[in-house]
Amino acid sequence: MSLLDDVKYKLARLNVLEKIIATNVVVFVIGLLLRKYLVWFELPSNFESFIVRPWSIITYAFLHYDPLHILFNMLWLYVIGQMFLNLFSSKMAINIYFLGAMSGGMLFLLGYSLFPGFFGTNSTLVGASAAVRALLIFICAYMPNQDMRFFTFNIKLWYVGVAIVILDVFGLFGMNAGGNLAHLGGALLGYFYAKQLVKGNDIGRGFESLIGMFSNVKLSKKGPLKTVHKNKSKVGGYTKADFNEFNTQKKIDVILDKISKSGYDSLTAEEKEFLFRAGK
Repeated sequence: MSLLDDVKYKLARLNVLEKIIATNVVVFVIGLLLRKYLVWFELPSNFESFIVRPWSIITYAFLHYDPLHILFNMLWLYVIGQMFLNLFSSKMAINIYFLGAMSGGMLFLLGYSLFPGFFGTNSTLVGASAAVRALLIFICAYMPNQDMRFFTFNIKLWYVGVAIVILDVFGLFGMNAGGNLAHLGGALLGYFYAKQLVKGNDIGRGFESLIGMFSNVKLSKKGPLKTVHKNKSKVGGYTKADFNEFNTQKKIDVILDKISKSGYDSLTAEEKEFLFRAGK
């Protein structure tokens, strides 16, 4: 096996959040060499500049210029990712991550536009902190009473979430006011997403559908796109796969509801194994 094949094999085995970590590291290395060319991917603090580079509402979250900045962001993402993907799907992780980045970016833009006297002018935003905050606060809000091991004692997740938000609020009066404002935007998205999911509303479905629409488009020289139905066995207009997916999701919802009320440790060995397999 060649070195290239070995790299491809290892990348294919990464989960979706680990692939995001790998992407951030690659972009960081590129930034060390070609930083002046990456300015067009930073998020500007005024709407006039943002209009001519709208893609920056997402791309800024992949830019890090400080080694400590990317180190702590990626460590947080890795730790949170292990917990998140044991309970929820990869698609939901993507939804929260990118919506968190966008929410943080929009709050950053609004803050600098509405309160220039407080935040200043002509600033730019980089870093994945808002996206990482969204995942962290989502977990803390979805299962607040779950214990988290902190050195030699356990602490409730909601304590962790509150402490992080308080630190970001105080950070608004420091040197990185814009960055902390974006953190709060990501945190708001994570909290709102969790509370809506508890009610049975997945607010990321629209974003997921949009991403799916682009990823499923296939260009063909032979003619228009065709829809292929692999499973012809239907009941009332639904395939067996539809029913299997529905039943699996209902079982996941029941288990997650149990976690939110009693904590992860209240699950049986069978329920933990089912969640692990469903996460794969």
